[in-house]
Amino acid sequence: MAQLNGVPATPDDLQALALTGYGHFTSMRVDKGAIRGFSQHLERLVRDCRLVFDAELDRERIRRYVRDAVAGQTGSFVVRVTVFDPDLDLGRLHPAEPGILVATRPAGAMPAKPIRVVAATYVRDEPLIKHVGLFGQLRHRRAAQLAGWDDVVFVDDARFISEGATWNVGFFDGARVIWPDAEVLPVVTMQLLKQVHDQTISARVNLADLPGIEAVFATNTSIGVRAITAVDDMTFPAEHHIFATLRKEYEEIPPERI
Repeated sequence: MAQLNGVPATPDDLQALALTGYGHFTSMRVDKGAIRGFSQHLERLVRDCRLVFDAELDRERIRRYVRDAVAGQTGSFVVRVTVFDPDLDLGRLHPAEPGILVATRPAGAMPAKPIRVVAATYVRDEPLIKHVGLFGQLRHRRAAQLAGWDDVVFVDDARFISEGATWNVGFFDGARVIWPDAEVLPVVTMQLLKQVHDQTISARVNLADLPGIEAVFATNTSIGVRAITAVDDMTFPAEHHIFATLRKEYEEIPPERI
């Protein structure tokens, strides 16, 4: 059951989210009642609320709603916090009093199985904000899957790589982990990996550079570190020592109690 501001959400509550679709969110994997990078997720919600609604969110209020929503659940699952205003519609989007919607879903096993991706030219609207406007990303993901791929990775007009549909992409050149130097969503999992893995740089990565890359991976809170075995017609290993290293470093990050 989804909860809005601490109480069960009604269909009327969710109508603005479904019909207007103006808001932002974050998703977090819960393992044994704790979340890696929980503070960073809270900070993202506060920051994005200022940008999307020109309003302030209380971190402790978010924490309380998440704690109440997941009470009694065990094991691993994903909790999503969506910030939107049920009273807004297409004709009136200001002023806003955003509410906090908390919902949960099952978490997949980690490590997630490898994927094959195809490149598509696309730049997300407001790429630094984790907003609910997912149509463009999902349209390209669907097109990729219809063509026989698992997912899509985005490039700009000059074929420089930015990010996946709902994940960050990383590369290993044999010595360093390389994150694309581009306007991408700063996913919390990527930020945590940057903190714990010493040999890390940010650089522009073009599709033409991939023959010099040893391994490619996708990452977000739901999938951890997921091997990418193909980008267009270029293939990469499903198993590589960098995956084991990053997964170990990530798992050793102390999770925060909700």
